[in-house]
Amino acid sequence: MVIEIQSPDVESLIRERMKSGAFRDAEDVVRQALWQTKEIPSPMLTLQPPQASPRKSLAQLFAESPFKGLDIDFEREQDSGRDVIL
Repeated sequence: MVIEIQSPDVESLIRERMKSGAFRDAEDVVRQALWQTKEIPSPMLTLQPPQASPRKSLAQLFAESPFKGLDIDFEREQDSGRDVIL
């Protein structure tokens, strides 16, 4: 089997890996990459980036909050500063 690398970027990455001394040749680089992806379930290899959900208004955000109806006090105590020794 002959595999032809068309992308200069990929060729450059393979050469960099070979220069590191961890690989004997390009075949070793490809073999290692394939073994690493073997453990990843195939759907992970083809995932598309998540689609942005439509933006909600701030009122919608608070109305749909899971904390709605809980008596939570978000007020905080006045910060009195800290003592500084000069």
